[in-house]
Amino acid sequence: MEWLAILYITAVNLAAFATMYADKQKARNNHWRVPESRIWTLSILGGAAGAWSGMRTFRHKTKHASFRIGLPLLTGIQLFAAAAWLQFLLF
Repeated sequence: MEWLAILYITAVNLAAFATMYADKQKARNNHWRVPESRIWTLSILGGAAGAWSGMRTFRHKTKHASFRIGLPLLTGIQLFAAAAWLQFLLF
């Protein structure tokens, strides 16, 4: 069961990271953009660390306060929840 949760978290974080990359490329090439709601949905579903990493790696959405403040905050919350879950499993 734990491996399924790890697989899910890995997949959603990779998807969020890739979505940031795709949106950055679309912005550079003046194409239709990825809706911010899609990035936030992936982040809320567990991919905040991937979205935050993508934001910093690709320097994308860094001027948006909601992303600049919200993604690190959400990442912290998700890391805390993961630590609590591990604590529950191990003890």
